[in-house]
Amino acid sequence: MVQKSLLTLVSLLVLSLGNVLNAKEYVVSSPDKAIQMKLVVEEDISYDVMYHGKTLMKQNQIALELSNGILGQSPVVKKVKQKAFQEHVDCFNYRCPSFDVSYNEMYVTFKGDYALAFRVYNDGVAYRWETKMKEDIVVRNEQADFNWAEDYVVYLPFTTSKKDPYAMAFQNIYAVSKISEADDSKVAFLPVTADCGDGVKVTILESDLENYPGMFVLADPKARALKADFAEYPEEYAVNSTRAMKYVTKRSNDIARCEGMRFFPWRIMAITSDDTQMPVNNLVYALASPNRIGDYSWVKSGKVAWDWWNDWGIWNVDFKAGINMDTYKHYIDFAAENKIGYVVLDEGWYNPKSGDMLTVIPELNLEELIAYGKSKGVDLILWTVFNVLDDQLEEACKKYSEMGISGFKVDFLDRDDQTGVEMVYRIAEMTAKYHLTLDLHGIYKPTGLNRTFPNIINFESVFGMEEMKWSTVEKDMMEYDVTMPFIRMMCGPIDYTPGAMRNATKKDFQPIYYNPMSQGTRCHQLATYIVHDSPLTMLADNPTIYRQEQPCVDFICSVPNTGIDETRVLQGKMGEYIVTARRVGKNWYVGGLTDWNARTVKLDLSFLGEGNYEAVLFSDGVNAAKQAADYKKTEQTVERSSSLQIDLAPGGGFALSLIQK
Repeated sequence: MVQKSLLTLVSLLVLSLGNVLNAKEYVVSSPDKAIQMKLVVEEDISYDVMYHGKTLMKQNQIALELSNGILGQSPVVKKVKQKAFQEHVDCFNYRCPSFDVSYNEMYVTFKGDYALAFRVYNDGVAYRWETKMKEDIVVRNEQADFNWAEDYVVYLPFTTSKKDPYAMAFQNIYAVSKISEADDSKVAFLPVTADCGDGVKVTILESDLENYPGMFVLADPKARALKADFAEYPEEYAVNSTRAMKYVTKRSNDIARCEGMRFFPWRIMAITSDDTQMPVNNLVYALASPNRIGDYSWVKSGKVAWDWWNDWGIWNVDFKAGINMDTYKHYIDFAAENKIGYVVLDEGWYNPKSGDMLTVIPELNLEELIAYGKSKGVDLILWTVFNVLDDQLEEACKKYSEMGISGFKVDFLDRDDQTGVEMVYRIAEMTAKYHLTLDLHGIYKPTGLNRTFPNIINFESVFGMEEMKWSTVEKDMMEYDVTMPFIRMMCGPIDYTPGAMRNATKKDFQPIYYNPMSQGTRCHQLATYIVHDSPLTMLADNPTIYRQEQPCVDFICSVPNTGIDETRVLQGKMGEYIVTARRVGKNWYVGGLTDWNARTVKLDLSFLGEGNYEAVLFSDGVNAAKQAADYKKTEQTVERSSSLQIDLAPGGGFALSLIQK
């Protein structure tokens, strides 16, 4: 199976006089005419963005500062072309098997061997720089201003590192404020969203990030602006003694060093008029480079029995639980019982302090474990650290591929400067060569890499369940859970690691390391398996407690997370609740999440096909407001004319399967 992208040129024309407002202003509109982008070329380059005639952003100045000059300073336009395109994009391990996009592109060539491409879609605007220089270049900085027309409310996930703001796990809740009141002392990582009123939201993302640092934004409250910021190029490193993790100790005064003939990352402003459009926006995937690995029919995904979150915490067994053969065979047995395809061997299968993933600890016979798993239909995934894998890259890939390992869960990159991004590409290419998959943790936000390298199945970059081991209730997971799908999921799938069977109300929740719990109800946990784009999904709790909750495990394992034919967000409001439906064949799966406010969801089933469906509903129990693990399972026959009324407890949810009879 080879990923294809069919690009059909609908029209090609040199910019006509009707598109030129004067000698320095150029306008391009979306195919449906709802969005307009006005490019202004004077002493510098800027652009405005309008939606249905209303200005959302104005005088967004852009420039690219090189070591020998600034592109965009005193610019001279040589040629402007507009093209209309329609594109069909085949997808893999995505929320749909394919999608179509149409856009109008304006390509502006400037004197000085550089160009800008602007694309205006029906759901957003994107632009990127292109340089056409024979010699290598050094990029000192990139200016990308986002100047809001009004004092909009912005959703900003700030860095969590004070020492080096560009070095962290890219995991935080959203700070919500007017732009004039936003914290200007910390950078925020993408995606970020602005609420422009009347349901309209603009989300800033990037795509096709390669050989370049990722973009952060810094608030400028007085100017009502967000301004791009970038990690500078690393010059010196040190190694952490705990995991042999490499980190930056000194940075240069430039942000990138690269070839002079290149394309730069796409800067995206996704525009939505209703919150339900946000989680299914496809611009990041559409703008990413197509598949580079050729045939990827060998790439498999599914669900995973995970050890780390529950701290190998099984009991009622006749062996000491831990990183040993008996424990992992127990996890493999549990996975096989429930037709779970994978078990992760997380941190500890090699000595993390050694930085040597080629040497397995003596307590484990990895060949025996692999054979045991395969005898039961369960494959193994190995955890490692980014630079540890990178240092032993081909040797490790060759060794573990030949042994029968399925892939790697790679952790603790914790940066997105140019060398960090380059490391991700090296690892993606080499693992693909040896038919190994990747689940990337401690990683920056997705930028379309899962399209370019389909062996990359999932990404973290999310404030997921691991945070519940040490975070207090002030870290409002319930609000995050109904905000993140609208913002973070726009750029790609998430490895949130759900599945907690210990569940707590707001008053009862507390962080416990060895026996962790979730905020919110049991059904909130079940619903995440439907709401989240997650082609490799963990079952984070331990086999002992799962066996005590078999109806929930059976439902989790029955919900497909691959081969999705259609995804719809049926209802939702960012920060309050979400209801998502996914179709696989003729069957549908619907999940709903709420914040700490109880609510009633009225679910219209008119999206169903003809005929009768067997509906299995897991909903919050009548006592879930106090006993968060309380749930009710009901079964009934429904059809497309049916409707359901579902009560959600505070921090609650529901999960529904609709199987055609």
